[in-house]
Amino acid sequence: MPEIKIAPEFVEHTIMELARFGAYADTGVWRTVYSPEWVAAQDLYATWCAEAGLAVSRDAVGNVWGRLAGSEGGGSIVSGSHIDSQRPGGRYDGALGALAGLIALRALKEQFGTPRRTLEAVSLCEEEGSRFPSTNFWGSRAITGRIAPDDPDKVVGYDGETIAEAMRGVGLDPADIPSAKRDDIDVFVELHIEQGPILEHADLPVAVVDAITGIRHYDVMLTGEQNHAGAFPMDLRRDPMAGFAEIASGVINTAHRMGRPAVTTVGRVLVDPNGAAVVPRSVNFTVDARHPDPAQRAVLYARHEALMREVAERRGLEIAWKHNIDHAPCLSDPGVVATLQEAARSQGIPFMTMPSGAGHDSQQMARIAKVAMIFVRSKDGRSHTPEEFSSIPDIVEGIRVLAAGLHALAY
Repeated sequence: MPEIKIAPEFVEHTIMELARFGAYADTGVWRTVYSPEWVAAQDLYATWCAEAGLAVSRDAVGNVWGRLAGSEGGGSIVSGSHIDSQRPGGRYDGALGALAGLIALRALKEQFGTPRRTLEAVSLCEEEGSRFPSTNFWGSRAITGRIAPDDPDKVVGYDGETIAEAMRGVGLDPADIPSAKRDDIDVFVELHIEQGPILEHADLPVAVVDAITGIRHYDVMLTGEQNHAGAFPMDLRRDPMAGFAEIASGVINTAHRMGRPAVTTVGRVLVDPNGAAVVPRSVNFTVDARHPDPAQRAVLYARHEALMREVAERRGLEIAWKHNIDHAPCLSDPGVVATLQEAARSQGIPFMTMPSGAGHDSQQMARIAKVAMIFVRSKDGRSHTPEEFSSIPDIVEGIRVLAAGLHALAY
């Protein structure tokens, strides 16, 4: 197919303009869902969609849609991502995917006219959970019809406000959430920064994502017996800190031995009491375990759980855990992956195929549509920080792959 032209200056302009809303320090963004900064950013996205000649609409949770109607029937082909950020985050995580969908549709309309199949760009309202930690992809869950009637009053933010109250504060009625459900989306393609170092190490600008990792967050409580650090002999102790140290080292080493793409992280530890000369009473900690392959994911989790039980039993400790997050792996649609791979080749853009180690809205959208993703190289693999950065040349290459893929699907 002919070369798809994407203007670098326009790409940079849209990124920097959107980043003004919630700007934090020199390069950061602090833009939580339903905040004034988020409302202003969504308004700007809607304006840009209208300027691109797209039909603009908003749904019951505040997702903004730009529609380029096709000449034939069939389900829509959609591209987008979220514009909420971490506290603080950067200019690229999520926001780049929302902008990429819009920029790709704008370019396709200008260069090729009316598509055969309907194309849509979307700016999703929430993915990060940075204001309401239990939202679990609020915008895409609404689209897939997976928000329960009592969720708006049960989802509570860090400041004690419910998401229902926050929605009402920006003119949205939680009772209308079921109307956001869509059953007419055929394909969803999400462009995103990689958030890791693999593309940079391979010296490639983009990747086609063939799977999104499964994620399980364990919240673990190890309980032993509090004692004096000097007066209590080692062989008589029920020390939860000793058990924690063994478990933390063991689960991390388990993932390391399994090799890429298995990963495990122990990221949060709370010790009670947290004293220098005290054998603790309890240690509460998290284990984040991820693998994109369904079978290997099960192996990883089974090994972690067997180790935790064995250590607790051997050391005379009580152990209990719950799963705060438990998302199954999401395999990309092979046909859409092949389309994006061929799109990259047709544009002369070097690429690799890889899984995603982070969760994304595409996992939710896979319940109603065929999905795949495109990654853009991240400098130093940084993300969820004001330091995250992707270069304009790499971003343009990613949008060209996206636009060429959408052209193959819709034209």
